[in-house]
Amino acid sequence: MNTIRNFCIIAHIDHGKSTLADRLLELTNTVPKRLMQEQLLDSMELERERGITIRSKTIRMEYSYNGQDYILNLIDTPGHVDFTYEVMRVMNACEGAILVVDASQGVEAQTLANTFLAKKSGLKIIPVINKIDLPGADVERTILQIQESLNIEIEPIPISAKTGINVEKILETIIKQLPGSKIFDINFMSALVFDAYYDSYRGVVMFVKVLSKKISKDMQFKFSTAEGQKIYKVEELGHIKLNFVSKEELYAGEVGYIVAGVKDIHQIKIGDIITEPQIEKNLLPKIVAPEVKPYVFAGVYPLSPKDYDDLKMALQKLHLMDYSLSYKVTSSRVLGGGFHCGFLGSLHMDIVKERLEREYNLDLIVTIPNVEYKVIKIDKKEHLVDNPSDFPEPFEIEKIYEPITKTTVVTPLAYLSNVIETCKLFRAEVLDQNFIDENSVIVVFEIPLAELIVGFFDAIKSVSKGYASFDYEQIGYKEADLVKLEVLVNNEPVDSFSLIVHKDKAHNLAVKILEKLKKTIPRHMFTIPLQVKCQNKIIAREDIQSMRKDVLAKCYGGDITRKRKLLEKQKEGKKKMKSLGNVDIPKETFIELLKIDRN
Repeated sequence: MNTIRNFCIIAHIDHGKSTLADRLLELTNTVPKRLMQEQLLDSMELERERGITIRSKTIRMEYSYNGQDYILNLIDTPGHVDFTYEVMRVMNACEGAILVVDASQGVEAQTLANTFLAKKSGLKIIPVINKIDLPGADVERTILQIQESLNIEIEPIPISAKTGINVEKILETIIKQLPGSKIFDINFMSALVFDAYYDSYRGVVMFVKVLSKKISKDMQFKFSTAEGQKIYKVEELGHIKLNFVSKEELYAGEVGYIVAGVKDIHQIKIGDIITEPQIEKNLLPKIVAPEVKPYVFAGVYPLSPKDYDDLKMALQKLHLMDYSLSYKVTSSRVLGGGFHCGFLGSLHMDIVKERLEREYNLDLIVTIPNVEYKVIKIDKKEHLVDNPSDFPEPFEIEKIYEPITKTTVVTPLAYLSNVIETCKLFRAEVLDQNFIDENSVIVVFEIPLAELIVGFFDAIKSVSKGYASFDYEQIGYKEADLVKLEVLVNNEPVDSFSLIVHKDKAHNLAVKILEKLKKTIPRHMFTIPLQVKCQNKIIAREDIQSMRKDVLAKCYGGDITRKRKLLEKQKEGKKKMKSLGNVDIPKETFIELLKIDRN
């Protein structure tokens, strides 16, 4: 245990975590030079396209220092606020963290948030200042920011992960400063499941940290929280390198993988502990699994009804890897059967949609995102509403409470007034303001969660020329004057277009919705009225004009009454079509509605 170091790399997005992981893999000869590539651990196609880490990656490195061989288990984590759960769940498998800070950007919002998470988890933090080779690097200023705003006692290490300058010093500091792998002195096997994924051939592959004794091949075990106390047998286990390295045993303190023929995805829970079959739950080590609660909700529907079962299986497999994703069965009059899904943010929603489409070959429609509201009815009963379709009628409501966030924005002083003015458009209230140094400010706002999920990130980046960053956490609920917007197409309500908004923004948003619908719904043989209803009143209307067939083409002259008769007949036919016809709503309509600016 004294020669094992388990650590994660944490940072704000784009500060160089994955590049640093590449250099550590090179220095420890974990990956042959011929196989080395940039962002090696970001193996997912989406990660390489977007240049961000989406899922945490674990890999075992071996390094000799002063004649002693050490095992270093590295976990590379995402930096975006929407993937904070990925960071939280791996911290239970670590004893230390490398905190990477960009020398040109300094301390940013996720730097503060991840430092807080690491301290809360009891991790020893090694601060690293990256990108010192850039022309805009200010190492002295960044050191001052780390010391004053993060309160970390270890001296920051200035490096360039891109060129490899000073990276070897990080390995030395890991060995000297981080504690050995924490284990429990109990006389039976226990191991923490901190990650898992589904393999079509082998079933569930679990990543574990052994907490006590050892796990051997053919050993029997159970999940401590699973219902039914089903017993499994270890079929394969070993170390996690670039590929899996099979072993006969994993000892206390080690990190590795287990394959046990687990086919039922619902048996696995990230943060669970596996143990020997006869051991009672109350005897197990107490590991607090991070609580995760979705903030943003949207309907996900297959474009073709025959793909419903494939979508259900795909969501189950994704849920195993991403426990922050939730889903439940729902149905829509327009879209048919689907799932009402919960996400940690709009980027998380976007990534899940992309993964479902690419990895599982599904064609999907995603509805307008919403958040969860508390509604007090006139009978004094409280209801949680995360789907506009379930929103009560106006006469049934006494009070509505919306979720509120504590949002931390880190911005250069030059853009402070722009940032504050922009945040006020999103119904923000300033709570606190502190200087990191003479050029950077931390502003803490209270902002409704519904305002953050669409457009906030782009607006903040735009007014600060890309320099401002933000992080948020939900802190409770606050009473608000909210209404439901109901969209009617050809006089029929379309439940998947409904959304809940602040009363002051209702009319402007209704007009924007109708503009998008008019632009994307194709013309039919009859006029299509588009309306938005709020509190049982129509507050906006547009019409999609009908296509006109030339019924006079066959008339080469003759009596005008003949032509008039044909036109009248066409008019009557269109009236009938209008009352009977169904409107075709293309997928592009749903995509465009997701882009609507709500301000």
